[in-house]
Amino acid sequence: MEVQERILDTAFGLFRQYGTRSITMDDIATRMGISKKTLYAHFVDKDDMVVHSIRRYLEIMQEEDRLARERSANAIEELFETMNMMDVKLRNMNPVIMLDLQKFHSKAFTVFQEYRNNSLHTIIRGNLERGIAEGLYRKDLDVNILTQFRIASAMLCFQPEAFPMDGYEMSRVQRVLLEHFLYGVAAEEGFRLIEKYKQQQTK
Repeated sequence: MEVQERILDTAFGLFRQYGTRSITMDDIATRMGISKKTLYAHFVDKDDMVVHSIRRYLEIMQEEDRLARERSANAIEELFETMNMMDVKLRNMNPVIMLDLQKFHSKAFTVFQEYRNNSLHTIIRGNLERGIAEGLYRKDLDVNILTQFRIASAMLCFQPEAFPMDGYEMSRVQRVLLEHFLYGVAAEEGFRLIEKYKQQQTK
């Protein structure tokens, strides 16, 4: 299992940087210093490897989201924890990876869609409901609409026509959009906490 995870982490590191289409099994084997035979002992083919590497990446994201929620004192701190996580997870990621999944890896793209429509939806909705209950978000928010809006805005950084890679860093785009969203949903007490956490991060 450890070997398989190392393969998946190496493969995803290449996929995230160059997209899936331009990376071959030879590239992955060479990067790891192993034979292609070893790769095929663990995965049927490249498409199978893409599916498993995407699933592993999303499972790690989901677990980190859960930990961020548990260790945060309130909904706003939870979102700042999320911002910090996304800074790391999206750094140097090539948005072409999403286009490659759509065009060439339908099973892997389905895995991503299931994460987006279920896990990510639950995380965002849960944060909104938490913030409202804590008095940090406005009580008049339409949680259904804002959940869908936040999911849609989170996907924008994967659209090169909106944010070309040569002019925008994905992690920066995601942070700015999430911060904008946070200011939009915050109540008066929430504004104070946002400024507090921003100052702490600056220091």
